[in-house]
Amino acid sequence: MDINQEVLKAFEIIQQGGIILYPTDTVWGIGCDATNPEAVAKIYKLKKRAETQSMIVLMNGEKMMYNVFKDIPEVAWQIMDLSENPTTLILDKPRNVAPNLVAADNTLGIRIVKEPFCFKLLERMRKPLVSTSANISGQPTPISFAAISPEIIKGVDYVVNLQREKIAGKPSTIIKLTNDAQVKVIRK
Repeated sequence: MDINQEVLKAFEIIQQGGIILYPTDTVWGIGCDATNPEAVAKIYKLKKRAETQSMIVLMNGEKMMYNVFKDIPEVAWQIMDLSENPTTLILDKPRNVAPNLVAADNTLGIRIVKEPFCFKLLERMRKPLVSTSANISGQPTPISFAAISPEIIKGVDYVVNLQREKIAGKPSTIIKLTNDAQVKVIRK
């Protein structure tokens, strides 16, 4: 399978409200359309994760970010420009996403991706993509496709057939930014 065929297949599944298992710029992720609350609920159920533990979404650029956040602190752009490693930003007051993705404090974690599969899928979707590690909640994050539990693999609607032999990088750095310019590093 080539990358374009995999993007098309993943896109079809996501359009139908399904969930996918896919390689990201960090670790293998479980994802769906970030605007579909039923699909988001399927991921929480599969991961056995409380809906109070929010998940992040992937985006492919500025236009998508402004569709989800009206106000983006200037420091967010600076952090993204200067980050050498994948960095997740938690920003205030998201909109146009499934309500069950938004944290109790009205924030949402996002990451801009450059990884080719994710980037092309986002281009086709024209919507953010949920991204959460491919593990049951509380279990270790798998460092390779081979380390993903059979329960997760069986529980998704489609497994992307790319990069299965690659050992994952580490999970992204997480930085919380508030609209009043407070910055807090959550995970290095």
